[in-house]
Amino acid sequence: MYHQIARNKRNSIFVIVGFLAVWLAAGLLIGAIASGESGAIGGAIILGFLGVVAALYAYYFGSATVLSAMGAQEADPHQFQQLYNIVQALAIGDGLPMPKVYVIQDPSPNAFATGRDPNHAAVTVTTGLLAMMNREELEGVLAHEMSHIKNFDVRLLLVVTTMIGMAALISSAFWNGVGRMRLGGGRDSGQAQLVLFAIGIIFTLIAVIVGPLMQLALSRQRESLADVSGVELTRNPTGLIDALQKIAVNDKPPQRFNHAVAAMMIDNPEEHHGSFFSHLFDTHPPIAERIAALQRIAGVQQT
Repeated sequence: MYHQIARNKRNSIFVIVGFLAVWLAAGLLIGAIASGESGAIGGAIILGFLGVVAALYAYYFGSATVLSAMGAQEADPHQFQQLYNIVQALAIGDGLPMPKVYVIQDPSPNAFATGRDPNHAAVTVTTGLLAMMNREELEGVLAHEMSHIKNFDVRLLLVVTTMIGMAALISSAFWNGVGRMRLGGGRDSGQAQLVLFAIGIIFTLIAVIVGPLMQLALSRQRESLADVSGVELTRNPTGLIDALQKIAVNDKPPQRFNHAVAAMMIDNPEEHHGSFFSHLFDTHPPIAERIAALQRIAGVQQT
């Protein structure tokens, strides 16, 4: 477990450095297109600076951004007393600070944890999950999410998710800018359009290909390890098994669901079906495999 935590901390640094390298390369290319060799250095400096700002934003404000994007509201301790009690008991049992607790008004059963470290963490569940789960099953789901916090998985995914989202926003803004531009004729207008197209294409590639590939490399094993860590905390694999079996029936993602946040969630319902090729890009192991692994643990406990 301690090796996993150390690895996740190292990987967070590697991910940030990797993204900064991509942004520097993008700056070099855009600057070269705009002004030749002299502009390449300037472009790298500008985008390098923006990359540092993006990394700092992801680290300090990424959690609030994700919660806002998902429409999460901080849960009332009296209205959601059972939810609070379970999270509090799990935090004490795992030696963690009490995370903030959020609820999303959505019928799709799901949950995720986010934050840069255990002292700045949040656990979020949908109202659909609360309605579907009994106490034992809800405890299994929340123990899974608390394991992500303890293992520093949340920091790693938070940085990747936020920086992917920023690249997507920049790409969208520049494509919209191209669509609205009304430039006159001449060489300068053509050059400006070329630069805008380059910015849009490069950041689209970062958002659509580079970021998700880094996300996929980090997420699959992480979910299985959190399943096992959650069971170690509760000493009760049945709760999480039953919860995952109920969640597996759901094929409808939350209303404000998006691919960047998908890797944070306990399940991605969009991955329940599809071809072998499509599953190569899944953010989670197949839910049936996760259930089977937990059933083996339950079988060992009963012997």
